[in-house]
Order: sequence, then structure tokens, then C-alpha cells
Amino acid sequence: MAAFGLYTHIRANRVRSTLLIGGLFLLIYVLVFAGALAGEAMAEDAPFDVLVGRALVNMLPAIPVATLVAFVWILIAYAFNRAIIGAIAGAREVQRQDAPELYALLENLCISRGLSMPRLAIIETEALNAFASGLNDSQYTVTVTRGLLQALDRDELEAVLAHELTHIRNKDVQLMVTAMIIAGVVSFFGEMMFRWLRFAPLRASSSRGNDKNSGGGAAIALVVAFVIALVAVTLSVVIRFALSRSREYLADAGAVELTKNPDAMIGALMKISGRSDVQAMPSSLMEMCIDNPRQGFQSLFATHPSIENRIEALVRHGGGVYPAPEAALPDNTAADTGEQPETPARRGPWGMRRGPWG
Repeated sequence: MAAFGLYTHIRANRVRSTLLIGGLFLLIYVLVFAGALAGEAMAEDAPFDVLVGRALVNMLPAIPVATLVAFVWILIAYAFNRAIIGAIAGAREVQRQDAPELYALLENLCISRGLSMPRLAIIETEALNAFASGLNDSQYTVTVTRGLLQALDRDELEAVLAHELTHIRNKDVQLMVTAMIIAGVVSFFGEMMFRWLRFAPLRASSSRGNDKNSGGGAAIALVVAFVIALVAVTLSVVIRFALSRSREYLADAGAVELTKNPDAMIGALMKISGRSDVQAMPSSLMEMCIDNPRQGFQSLFATHPSIENRIEALVRHGGGVYPAPEAALPDNTAADTGEQPETPARRGPWGMRRGPWG
């Protein structure tokens, strides 16, 4: 952020994310080729290179069908993604009269940046988390948990809302929902492939019988088809992870830009840390949350940067201050009198007074 400026990073991230989405869509055609290769291997045992050539030719008629299925899937998800995500997350949409303070905080942030007011929803859970969803102005929704509302103070809650609004403003929400939809298509085709290949050797051997003129490439082709399908499904997960990790730093920076209070964002992250897992929420939705504690093989497949790294970035680039540990009292004077030790007021890079950690 310091080298090129926040908006340069946002544009670069958007371009990179679009390319990753394109790569995710191409995985559908990779799976179509794997299916064609398996089909050729089951139909006739021939040299491997011959089977590959036939698969490349025979996959062409299947490409329009696969494209049509993918676009129908995407259109359905585009129309109903808000309702689907809300139902899966167990979120309840609220209006101004249901949560006036929360509504006012989000509304003021939207007014300050000229943004349309998104919908608001609450998940009744003690976990501390939030996420934004939707593909257009009529669908954008900011969802927070009940635990988050109870644990965070006003400034910290405002920072979290600003974080989610930044995801909407940066088009992260569109990219992540689109990635989730396309990854669902890839998983669908991949699941079909795996189920088909499960019985492929048995069907192949029964169809070929005792053919003495076989080329011996069918077994290799089946193994290659299986590996291609496995790699394609794995890559779809890795691409989603890559999209998630890069956007969180920019959303944290956008929240600081919007609220002018880096310490509030730091305080919110510290309270969220270790308390963000929404048990009933699927992993695909947890990837969209402000924090996802469900990590893969340590940091290799982590969908989010660690809370520690995000706080360090806010301190280094956003002007925040590490929260100081509570000073040990040599005696009980302060505790008896109720007096609090005075700390000098500090000011952030925009001249704003810092939060309780400054």
C-alpha cells in the first residue's frame, strides 16, 4: 500500500482477480477434456497418443453443452444468490426499526462515500464475524452476527461495517460470489467425473473383452483423466483461496480510510480473533467473512491472512498503534480510588484522535 497507493493496489487486485476468475472458468473445459479422454479409454484400448487425439476432437461437441449448463447455473445463482446465501447462513434481514443504531452506522458510512445503502442481516450466534454478499445494488447485503454486536463498541463496529462496505465498493463481493458460483460448477462436473471413473475400469474391461489388438493405452488414459479431474478441482479451491487472501488487507485499509480510526479496526480484529467460527456455516461462506479460522495445511491453504499480520499492516501502513498491555499496579491505589492513569493523547495520520489503544 505504501509503495503505489491504495487505489493502485485496488485496481491491480481487481485485474488479477478477473484473470483468476477466467482461469476458474477454464477449469470447466479441462474437466470436459478429462471426461472425453476417459470415454475414449472405455470405448477402445488404443495407444495413449491416439486416445488423446480422439478426446480432443470428440470434446468439441461437448463444449457448447458444458457452457450452456454453466451459464444456466450462473443465471440461477445470479437471480437467487441473496436468498440462497441468507438461508445457508441462517441470517435474518433487519430494517431500521429492528436495529436503529446499527442501521444508522451503516447509513452514515454510505452517505459519506455516496454509496447505495445495502441490506442488513443478523445471524443469531455468539461467534464474532461479518460478511458482505450480493452481485448488484439491489442484492448487496451486510451480515453481522449477534455476538459481534454484543462484543464490539461503537467505533469498532463502525470499522467492521466500513470493512464490509469496502468489499462492496472494491467489487470484491461480486468477484467472490462469482468465484463461489463457478467453483460450484467445477465441483459439480468434478463430482460427475469421479463417480463415472469409479466404475470405468470395470466397464472398460467388459466392453473390450479379450481384444488381442489393443494398444494398451486405455489404463494410462484413465489414470491421466482421473489426475486431470483431481488437479482441476484442487485448483478451483486454490484460486478461491488466492482471491480471499489478497482482498482482506485492502478492505482493512479501506475501513481506515473511511473511518479515520485505525485503532478501532485493530481493536475489532483483536476481539474477533479466536471467536469467529460460525459452526453451522459452510466453508465457502466462511471464506467471505471478515475472519475465517478454518485453515488448511497451516498457512498454505489459509483463506485469510492471520489477524497478527493484518494488525501489523494497520500499524505499519495505516498509522495504528499496537494496544499496550495493562500496566501492573504496584499497589491498589488506583483500584481503590477508581482513578485511571492518564495517557497522552495521540493523533493519527489524519489528525484524528486515536482510539483507546492510542
